[in-house]
Amino acid sequence: MNLPNAYLRLFLLTAMLFFANCFSASATHNRAGEITLRQISDLTYEIKITTFTYTLSAADRRELQVQWGDNTTSLAPRDSFTILPNYYQRNVYIQRHTFPGPGTYVIVVEDPNRNLGVKNIPNSVNVIFSVKTIITVNPDLGNNSTPVLLNYPIDKAALNQVFIHNPAAFDFDGDSISYRLSICTKENGEEISDYEYPEASDTLYVDPISGDLVWDSPIDTGIYNIAMNIEEWRQGVKIGNIARDMQVEVFNTMNNPPVNDSLKNFCIIAGTTFQTLIHSSDSDGDNLTHFITGGPFAYDDNNATLEEISNVPGSLSTLFTWKTSCAQARNQPYYVIVKTEDHNSDISLVDIDNLSIKVLAPPPATPELIPSSVSTNLQWEKYGCEDISGYNIYRREGSFTYVYDSCSPGLPQYTGYQLIGSTKSYADTSFLDNNKGTGLFQGIEYCYRITAILNDGSESFPSEENCTNLVSGSPSILEVSVIDAATNGSIQIVWAKPLGLDTIPANGPYKYLIYRSNDLWGKRFVAIDSFSTSDLNDTTYLDNGLNTILYPYSYKVELYNDAPGNQFLIGKPEIASSFYPEISVSDNKLQLNIRRNVPWLNTSYTIYRYSELSGLYDSIGTTTMEFYTDSALINNREYCYYIESTGKRELNNIMYSNTNISHQNCGIPKDTVAPCPPPLEVMSNCDSLYNFLSWQYAPSRYFCSDDVVSYRIYYSNQLNIPNTVIDSIMGRENTTYYHFPGEENGLAASYYITAVDSFGNESSPSVRVIVDNCIKYAIPNVFSPNNDGFNDVLRPYEYQDVEKIDLSIFNRWGQVVFETENPEIDWNGKHQKTNELVSPGVYYYICDVYEKRISGIEVRNIVGFIHVFHEKGATNADEVIF
Repeated sequence: MNLPNAYLRLFLLTAMLFFANCFSASATHNRAGEITLRQISDLTYEIKITTFTYTLSAADRRELQVQWGDNTTSLAPRDSFTILPNYYQRNVYIQRHTFPGPGTYVIVVEDPNRNLGVKNIPNSVNVIFSVKTIITVNPDLGNNSTPVLLNYPIDKAALNQVFIHNPAAFDFDGDSISYRLSICTKENGEEISDYEYPEASDTLYVDPISGDLVWDSPIDTGIYNIAMNIEEWRQGVKIGNIARDMQVEVFNTMNNPPVNDSLKNFCIIAGTTFQTLIHSSDSDGDNLTHFITGGPFAYDDNNATLEEISNVPGSLSTLFTWKTSCAQARNQPYYVIVKTEDHNSDISLVDIDNLSIKVLAPPPATPELIPSSVSTNLQWEKYGCEDISGYNIYRREGSFTYVYDSCSPGLPQYTGYQLIGSTKSYADTSFLDNNKGTGLFQGIEYCYRITAILNDGSESFPSEENCTNLVSGSPSILEVSVIDAATNGSIQIVWAKPLGLDTIPANGPYKYLIYRSNDLWGKRFVAIDSFSTSDLNDTTYLDNGLNTILYPYSYKVELYNDAPGNQFLIGKPEIASSFYPEISVSDNKLQLNIRRNVPWLNTSYTIYRYSELSGLYDSIGTTTMEFYTDSALINNREYCYYIESTGKRELNNIMYSNTNISHQNCGIPKDTVAPCPPPLEVMSNCDSLYNFLSWQYAPSRYFCSDDVVSYRIYYSNQLNIPNTVIDSIMGRENTTYYHFPGEENGLAASYYITAVDSFGNESSPSVRVIVDNCIKYAIPNVFSPNNDGFNDVLRPYEYQDVEKIDLSIFNRWGQVVFETENPEIDWNGKHQKTNELVSPGVYYYICDVYEKRISGIEVRNIVGFIHVFHEKGATNADEVIF
């Protein structure tokens, strides 16, 4: 514990005075405060407790006890204190803590007592002061630190005049913040039952968006405490709450508060410099001071500055300048709180206003478009800021002039642009638009814009528009059709006769080169044949000796002018593929997904399925979609298919129609749909040393399987070790399980369960439930070492999962009379230096308990008093001994 001896004695003396009923005379000092937290790692947080106390009180806490909400406590030492005007002192306490696992924790700090004379808290001097903060610890949500509060929770108000206060909350994570009134709390963070809101001539409220606390208007002088909840939200889920307790003192004065000129809200582009002039005036001609704070001032870069432009009695102008960076772009606005205080001989009053600045990400570079006959390849320069998660790609048919609004990033729906894909990193600056594998269509102008995706999910302004048409290749392919589906099969390629070659001029003779690639997109072309022609009427090629069962093929045809001494490529070839029915297996059904890369428009598809009765393929349906579902099938039976497409293509004002046959493919329907994960609950029985798991059968919903036959229990006794299966429970209705981890492991555990159906499909895991060891180590507050055979030795109550302790027992002089690391304690009441029985009386102890927790060994601090009773005549061993 390493506590300074002088401080320890002072602490013990204060404790003794408490028992001497001098408590209220020495501890009536708390005025306001709050708790904020900063995440250090997945489960470790640093707490910052800020209190504002009355300097004329004798009480001055050098440490405060923190209730962490996980059945543990520890002491937070004071890190700093600042003396403020009007008998205020600002105290900051810092401590770190590792939570046992994911969860929502209510953290409470309490300190006797509130200051005397708070009008809306009856008998305030005898009411415990407490503040609390709720934090959700969930690694799946990402890092989560609470907002910081930049404006002190102490203020002054004037009788019968509107009072406004703002906590100036800022969240570095970019989470949303909302505000609401609350009730001041007492011990254990519970609401004060007879608390009353301060009376107002009109109303008392908190603006839920800006955080302005408005009291319109105080009708009586005195000291008042008001509580406010600062709520933190992410993706629509509440992940934190700071309960702030503030104090306002109301004065009867002829002084009029200063007035700030109206402040605007702004939207700016990250990387630019923002400036605005803030002016305030005072009708009494008092000198003024600006206190300006908020999000821009929370960074360490010193890029937010204030410059006093004019300061004369009754008028003050300050230039606020903020040089922004791209890293400060985010979805949530930055709030700047302007607090103007006058310097009046009677009492100083303030006016508070706020302005919001939304910092938006600049647009990315315009994408370069490289069209083919069926797709467009987009490429662009890397974004100017590396702190992004990727890019969104938008497309529309035809150009649309869009001048983006200065406060609306992204692309609004009315522009007709649709999101077609995204990339996953700052360096991923290319995207192939092939219409999700179905190909784009000839004759349409495709236009594109891109946006950068910020880490909070928001978007930048869009890039400039760029448009292109697909390229009609020459020769233009009309058919790629499977003629014989076999391991030694064939595919027919047909193209349109090239026209207008005499305008090049290319007068022949001509030569065709045929290329093939064993994929859809022509990534591995190999020349497979060539032939010469004089009149270009030969526009068909049969590719034989192919395995047309395994996969599709793509082709391109090059046309050359083959005259001696005048050989050159005519036009740019295009790519077209055969098409392939890719099969997705499901329960009693198969889905045929049509995979193709063709420059023509397919208008319909006819589906054929092999019949064992006829030995032929029979038509079973048609579709205009790029997929077809064959339902009501028998699981574990093979079904084989091919598809016939009907399409068209317009070239040089000539409409060509075509028919193509796909490859064949077979599939076997199976039950691959897993059950839904069951909702799990875990309760610990500390006396019998078992964890009780219970869950509910989750019936078929959300496309889950409903034939559950068993459940699997996954367990780990440490957070850093993956869960493994410890048991399997047969029967859908068996939804409870008793787990006895054993004394060597303790009850600390991480559990999740899965459901398994009759086909062996296992559900995704349930929500992981974390339970910790039971916190039971406690020391009795009385024992009697009188050798009567009953309660002669001080031992703890029944306990478990304690590795060691660090216990020191002190007498009223602050002297250690007994120390041990043995969890059993075994103190016989004798002074450790003299081996004589200590005098009857009250002794104080401090004990660090090293407990086995789910996160490892954690230290819990406990303090208390021990009453020693025995017969008269014992040696006064509690006298000071050196």
